[in-house]
Amino acid sequence: MRAAVLYDVDDVRVEERPVPQLGDGELLIRTVASGICSGDVMPWYIRRKAPLVLGHEPAGIVAEVRGQSSFEVGDRVFVHHHAPCFDCAACRRGAHVQCATWRGTKIEPGGIAEYFRVPVENQRDTLRIPRGVSFPDAALTEPLACVVKSLRRGGAAPGDSVYVIGLGVMGQLHVLAAKQIGCEVFASDFIEERRSIAARNGAVAFSPEEFGSVLAAGAAIVICGPGTARAMEHAFEAVAPSGTVVMFTPFPPDVPLQIDAGRLYFGDLRVVGSYSAGPDDTRAALELIERRVVSAEKVGATLVTLDGVPRAYRDLAEARIVKPIVSFGQPSA
Repeated sequence: MRAAVLYDVDDVRVEERPVPQLGDGELLIRTVASGICSGDVMPWYIRRKAPLVLGHEPAGIVAEVRGQSSFEVGDRVFVHHHAPCFDCAACRRGAHVQCATWRGTKIEPGGIAEYFRVPVENQRDTLRIPRGVSFPDAALTEPLACVVKSLRRGGAAPGDSVYVIGLGVMGQLHVLAAKQIGCEVFASDFIEERRSIAARNGAVAFSPEEFGSVLAAGAAIVICGPGTARAMEHAFEAVAPSGTVVMFTPFPPDVPLQIDAGRLYFGDLRVVGSYSAGPDDTRAALELIERRVVSAEKVGATLVTLDGVPRAYRDLAEARIVKPIVSFGQPSA
């Protein structure tokens, strides 16, 4: 089979790899669509994992079942690359991403490959794709689940003002999900095309320099998308008293997080991190996709072939496209 392999941020190749061999109870999935994650173009983050087969946002069809499983050949599925045990202290308090099993599970070799293996543990967060949901749309389940969690941790409720900083795909998904909650959504980005997509989806979109004239009183919830110190500084400038800043993307290890302690304390502010997503979030995300709240078209996704992955990876890293989704040339629904 063929797979997209990252050796470095400027070295992504499409190579032949062996089809994974199954153990008892495991699944072999024929990939139909899989997104390239914006997190995977952060050099400091991805280099430590290289070499690796890219992709943890896959949707496909069960091609083989070894032994007993609740899934059958032909099932259309989304597969999360991690799944929790549901039984440890972290799971009992709903912190699934802190579960040791969650952190230890994975799909093999990755989602941007013609086939991948699903261990028994990962089937705890493998979902059947509803009838009528296309594979490219289903491939948004994992990133949308991260957004569902982010808004939940931020406490977003109907009527709240939500300010989304950065309008890559995760920012666009925040706009759609927050609008669905019933929030008043504001969004900024330096790239006009991205602002236009957000505006079509109901946000008040503007360049970051215009913030003071658009939302002078601040926002109840600020989603800091870019993993930069300047973006976080802007998030603190933009949050209203008693508001919440959600740190959605990590910083490089050598970049400290600096916070105005006086503003934090006397402003009654909250700062929360939001890392990845758990099974409750993936189910909520797939439901939003089934209801057409979110689609690949709405976020401005670009379908690419497996052979086009190296170029699409560069285009994403250089902000020339919002979201590449790899299509493996099989049925779209």
